[in-house]
Amino acid sequence: MKTYDAIVVGAGHNGLVAACYLARAKRKVLVLERRYIVGGACVTEERTFPGYKVSTAAYVNSLFRPEIIRDLRLRDYGFELLERSPASFSPFLDGRYLLLGSNKQSELSEIAKFSRKDAQRYPEYEDMLERVAAVIEPTLGQKPPNVVRPSVSDLMGMAKLGRGMQKLGPQMGEAVEILTGAARPILDRWFESEELKATLATDAIIGAFAAPSMPGTAYVLFHHVMGETNGKKGVWSYVRGGMGGITQALARAASDLGAEIRTEREVARILVRDGAACGVALANGDEFHAKTVASSVDCRLTFERFLDPAELPPEFLAEIRRIDYSSASAKINVALEHLPDFTALPGTQVGPQHRGTVHLCPDQDFIERAYDDAKYGEPSREPVVECTIPSAVDDTVAPPGKHLMSMFVQYAPYAPKSAPWSSATKDAFADTCFDVVERYAPGFKNSVIDRQVLTPPDIENIFALTGGNIFQGAMTLDHLFMFRPAPGYAGYRMPVEGLFLCGSAAHPGGGVMGAAGLNAAREMLKR
Repeated sequence: MKTYDAIVVGAGHNGLVAACYLARAKRKVLVLERRYIVGGACVTEERTFPGYKVSTAAYVNSLFRPEIIRDLRLRDYGFELLERSPASFSPFLDGRYLLLGSNKQSELSEIAKFSRKDAQRYPEYEDMLERVAAVIEPTLGQKPPNVVRPSVSDLMGMAKLGRGMQKLGPQMGEAVEILTGAARPILDRWFESEELKATLATDAIIGAFAAPSMPGTAYVLFHHVMGETNGKKGVWSYVRGGMGGITQALARAASDLGAEIRTEREVARILVRDGAACGVALANGDEFHAKTVASSVDCRLTFERFLDPAELPPEFLAEIRRIDYSSASAKINVALEHLPDFTALPGTQVGPQHRGTVHLCPDQDFIERAYDDAKYGEPSREPVVECTIPSAVDDTVAPPGKHLMSMFVQYAPYAPKSAPWSSATKDAFADTCFDVVERYAPGFKNSVIDRQVLTPPDIENIFALTGGNIFQGAMTLDHLFMFRPAPGYAGYRMPVEGLFLCGSAAHPGGGVMGAAGLNAAREMLKR
């Protein structure tokens, strides 16, 4: 039987990154993917609406590590980022609107329409976030220290991080608040305009089952300043051809480097012999053997389905069972006859209101009320809707003259109390979301050709993400950095010898970064 140096479970972006770096180091690598297509949740699918290239799950990019793009020459394999300018459009029912992220001067003029004081404060706010990012961002590419059994290098790493935090001086407290606290108190302290705060606050709840007033949301907000596009910090982009442009480029690079990728191969078990991982068994009974195994799927699947609990230390398993997979995020993909015509900024030809993220949220209290419904187990009666229209920037994703919209919606709990998700309840919730858009862009509903509605159970079933959690587990302080996935096991090596974690369940967590795959591959190559 053919034996590999490494088997990677799951061909999401992190799994493919790990495979590329391992193959680049001349390791014999096999990647096994359950679905018909590589990409995981970072995928473009053309089966959804004929003639459209749909980014089924992930929809925008900024966090994908530039060193990966450079090292693997992904641009040679068709990877291209398309900058969005402006970055966001927030229409309001009184006819006003806020555009952010085109250039600094126009951004401040836009904010000044709502508050001159906020326009003066906004550059200071961004500078503060960038100073914190300068300390935190380098940790994305580092192996976290082992806080349970620290080595000398672990202690030195913690000391280095401490010195970095020290450089923040009096702003250290604010940095700690950003990493651990709630977004709303921070935004309320900095700004007075609810229109600006609502626009920023929606970024704090993406993928989180939380309101902006809850601890942990400031860190999600902070994610939106850490990335870059084509060397420009904090700029978010579309990927030409949809988000699968990343993973298809990675797959081509991996294949050229000698990695073997097999789709429609569902892993059922990770094989263990004498306390060490030695391969995998598929659902159809086939077995593949390897010296090491790297799992890019979440911890629930890796440790509670693919392994016998007896093969894991009880204290480790107890930590893994503490991971919170709660999710209340829904995704609706929409094929459109024409662009939405917003009352606040009319026009069905491509304009600044169509290129970036459209925030349909009047104030922070609106988000809190939407969360209150989900907190008690019901879909939001007035959901928070964010829309992106990639076809306004990328003419390859929709037929000529037509358009494609992604709607990311909060809040839709995994298991509603009043009625479980069904075709009828999904359609009713989608109708509610469309009603929200209709208020801001009359005629929107008449422009809809087709739609795909994905609730958390759908996201779980399609992408093997437990609970529909897009981050493979909550991004709260107790499960970040040196605590992700569990204290003592944040260094990608798991308790079973030869088993590594290389997906978003490991540091630095969710988002299309590729950092977990790169970091894990480095550790595997040290072995």
